[in-house]
Amino acid sequence: MPEVTRAEVEDLLYREAALLDEWRLDEWLALLTEDAAYYVPPNDHPEGDHHNTLFILADDIVRIRERVKRLMSPDCHAEYPHSRTRRLIGNVRILAVEGDLITAAANFICHRYRRYERIREYTGAYRYILKRGDSGLKIRERRVFIDAQELGSLGSLSFIL
Repeated sequence: MPEVTRAEVEDLLYREAALLDEWRLDEWLALLTEDAAYYVPPNDHPEGDHHNTLFILADDIVRIRERVKRLMSPDCHAEYPHSRTRRLIGNVRILAVEGDLITAAANFICHRYRRYERIREYTGAYRYILKRGDSGLKIRERRVFIDAQELGSLGSLSFIL
């Protein structure tokens, strides 16, 4: 199996950011493996286990698909009309490679613009477990570590970070 490059990982993360910013969530779903998971741990236990720690978000692929379906509905008042977001991804690094699994990390800033609300800025780090397959890299696990000490002032996290 050919060695993965940082450029390949960056391309995937940049593509993911663009799809999320453009609310092309069905295309974003195609970047995920069939056993994908999406976690946002609490900022006081960032390395906690979702089985015994209360996470902000701990979704398997079924829940991820349901969340996307709900977010794309006009009945989802928290995100209709959709927030405008702009993600900046940086400091992408490959942390480990084990067979066809790649652990990668990156930092992010996500600006959220919503009518009649103040601009919100979310900063933090991503940690991914990527899987190399015949069609290239896919996301098997995505963890979002939010830097804010207090989350209440950030408002709703109804959109996907």
